[in-house]
Amino acid sequence: MNHWPRICSRSSGRYVLLTGAWWLQHVGPTETGKPLQFKAGRPLASYVVLNRIDLRGRNGDELVAELPRPDPGGEGPTEAVRAILAEVRAGGDSAVRSLTEKFDGVNIADSRVGREALLEALASIPSELADALTEAAEAVRTFHVAQLRDEHTVVRGGISVTGRSVPVDRAGCYVPGGRGVYPSSVLMTVIPARVAGVPEIVLCVPPDRGTGKIAPATLAAAAIAGADEVRAIGGAQAIAAMAYGTETLRPVDVIAGPGNAFVALAKREVAGLVGVPMAFAGPSEIVVIADKTAPADFVAIDLMVQAEHGPDGLAWLVTWDETVADAVDAALVRLVAEAPRRSEIESTFASGGFCALVDSPEAAIAVVNHIAAEHVEIITDDAARLSAGVRHAGAVFLGPLAPASIGDYVAGPSHVLPTFGTARFGSALTVDDFTKQVHVVEVTRAGFDAAAPVVAAIADAEGFATHAESVRLRTRALEAES
Repeated sequence: MNHWPRICSRSSGRYVLLTGAWWLQHVGPTETGKPLQFKAGRPLASYVVLNRIDLRGRNGDELVAELPRPDPGGEGPTEAVRAILAEVRAGGDSAVRSLTEKFDGVNIADSRVGREALLEALASIPSELADALTEAAEAVRTFHVAQLRDEHTVVRGGISVTGRSVPVDRAGCYVPGGRGVYPSSVLMTVIPARVAGVPEIVLCVPPDRGTGKIAPATLAAAAIAGADEVRAIGGAQAIAAMAYGTETLRPVDVIAGPGNAFVALAKREVAGLVGVPMAFAGPSEIVVIADKTAPADFVAIDLMVQAEHGPDGLAWLVTWDETVADAVDAALVRLVAEAPRRSEIESTFASGGFCALVDSPEAAIAVVNHIAAEHVEIITDDAARLSAGVRHAGAVFLGPLAPASIGDYVAGPSHVLPTFGTARFGSALTVDDFTKQVHVVEVTRAGFDAAAPVVAAIADAEGFATHAESVRLRTRALEAES
C-alpha cells in the first residue's frame, strides 16, 4: 500500500483505516500499547468520497425523514452578521474600510473603481475570454428580454385596470471573490437588472488579498454587462453598505447576487429595508439522479463542479442501482486526486457529499424534492419523463450533455439560484426581482354604480365605516347631480 492514510473512522466496533483508494479493516487487539492489525479490504467506495445513505425499503415520509438538511449555521453566524451590519450602519465608509482590512487583509482608502479601470481591464484580458464573456452576456440578455412583461389592461364592468412593470431606481449586485474569480456572476446579476430597465446599478466585489484590487476578468465583465458603479467591498459589509448607504455610496432599493452563508444571512437581515429575492442564494448545491446509462465520469465530474466552490455546499448522487454508486465513487477517487481545487472539493464532500440509494426512480424524485437543491441533473434513459416530477429545484438539466456548468455560464437563465432548501418557494434571479407591478385603475359611472354597493357591504362587514362612506358619499353626490 503506497497511499498515506487519510481518515480513521470507527464502524460497528471495528476501526476502518481509509487510504487512497482502498480500506483496511482493523482485526487485531486494541489493548494499550499493542499495535493495530489490519487486513486488506475491497476498493474504497463511498466511505471516503460520499457519505452513503441506504433508503431502500422506505416509503412515504419515512423515505426522507432522516435526510440531512442544510443549516446556515444557527445563531453564531447570524449574530456575527448583525454586528457587521450595525458597525457599517453606524460608521459608514470608515467602518467599511476597517472591516475590509479585517476580513480581506487589505487597506483600501477608496473602494470606488472608475469606468476607465473597467475599460482597461476589458482591453487587457485574453481575446478568447473577452469573446466568451460577450457570448455569454448575449445569451443572458436574450433570455431575460423574453421575461419582460408587456403592459396589460383588463376591463370588467366599467372598471379598467392596467398593469405596468416599473423598475426600481437603484439596484445593488453582489459578486463573491475570495476562493475564486467570478466574472460570470457579474453577467448573471447585472444583466437582468439592466434588461429590467434599472437606471443605476451598483456592483460590489471583494478585493483580492494580494493586490487590493478586483480581478481584471471581473472588471471586464462589469464593462460588458453595463454596471454603473463598481466597489471593491466584499462580505456582509458590502450588503450593509448597499442597504444603509455610506458617505460615498447611496443606498439601493434591491440587493441580489450569490455569496457565502454570511452574505446570504446579511441579505436576509436587511430584507424589508431593501428588496431581496426570496430565495437564499448561498453555497453551491447539486443533486444528480443517475442510472446505469449514465457515464460514471460525467456524474463524478458534475458533483465535483459544484463542490469545488468550497465548504458548506451540497453534492448528492441519487440512484437505485448500487453498481452506479460504486462506479461513481471509483471515478471520484481518481478525478478528485487530479483536481487543482482538490482541497475545496474534499472539504465539501466531507460534510455535504452524499449518495442516496433508493428503490426506484419515483423514490429518487421524492428525495430530490425533499432536498430542493440549487441544481438537479437527471442522467437516465428517461430523463424528460422524470423531470416532470421535479417540483423543487433551482434549475434542472437533462441528459449526459447538459452539465450544470452550461447553466453556470451560457444557457441564459441567471445562475443565481435558491439554496438551503429555499427552492421549495424561491426561484432563479429574474427581471421581476428588479421591478414592481404598479396597477392603474380607472372607473366609469357605470362601473362605480355597480361597485359601490359591493364596497359598502364588505366594508360594513369588516367594521370600516369610512371605507363604506367613501362610496356612499359619492353615490349621494351623483344622485344630487342627476
